[in-house]
Amino acid sequence: MTAEIVPDSQHKGLVAALPATLRNYALLARFDRPIGWWLLFWPCAWGLLLAGGQARWDLLAWMLLGSIAMRGAGCVYNDIVDADLDKQVARTAARPIASGAVSKRAAWVWLLALAAVGLIVLLQLRLTAQLVALASLALVAAYPFMKRITGFPQAWLGLVFTWGAPTAWVAIRGDGLDVLAALYAGAVLWCIGYDTIYACQDREDDAMVGIGSSALTLGRHVRTGVAAFYAGAVLCWALAFWWLRPDPLILLALAPAALHLGWQALTLNPDDGGNALTRFRANRFTGLLLALGCWVVGNA
Repeated sequence: MTAEIVPDSQHKGLVAALPATLRNYALLARFDRPIGWWLLFWPCAWGLLLAGGQARWDLLAWMLLGSIAMRGAGCVYNDIVDADLDKQVARTAARPIASGAVSKRAAWVWLLALAAVGLIVLLQLRLTAQLVALASLALVAAYPFMKRITGFPQAWLGLVFTWGAPTAWVAIRGDGLDVLAALYAGAVLWCIGYDTIYACQDREDDAMVGIGSSALTLGRHVRTGVAAFYAGAVLCWALAFWWLRPDPLILLALAPAALHLGWQALTLNPDDGGNALTRFRANRFTGLLLALGCWVVGNA
């Protein structure tokens, strides 16, 4: 059996050209949806660049590789845990484990292979950064279960998916933890905002299956909630910039990312799945804009 290339897949032609077996594993790791590893990578870039590590392009490249591998491993783990739920939801029923295209035993082997790539990346970091990175494993392991016990699993995802920011910061420097805390808090709020947008696509299915999501919890106030999360993110990032370089002009470096987030919130239509998916994916560009801002501030 071959897993189905689902409607929100990207690079459909490339994925379809893979042999059936390889395609199943590529889809399981969501290699057809690169937005996930971009969203995991950008906080790494922010932490490294704001910490003054603009010359460490080697480390940035390693973190990109690690983001691709560990995002894939996280997706495999999530699908192993959620296989029974995925079978009940139209958008996820075609996933490789839920559809039977990949067995759980084979999925575990694939997960370990991806984790091995992550281990190679981990070994490129200094010891303190390694310890910070490893501290995220408990958060990662618990994440798939959060939707079963809370109406706001996006908050937990925010903690997990932006852990690259503290890891990268500590890889470059050991001081300035107030700046790091503000950067990380903003990243968490940003993640809650964009994943709330993503969850708008699944509200009916999530309600039917009985799992929680911020899009369901916020109800008709989704746009207001997303705007509030994004506003909180911008405020935290402004504090991080200010605490590192207390100069009003330095805040201009944040303006492009702030305006882009404002566009997302103002034009979001929670009832239109295509609209929500487009704005969710637009956060790849938001990440780039903030990375450029962090480069300016960290290099000032």
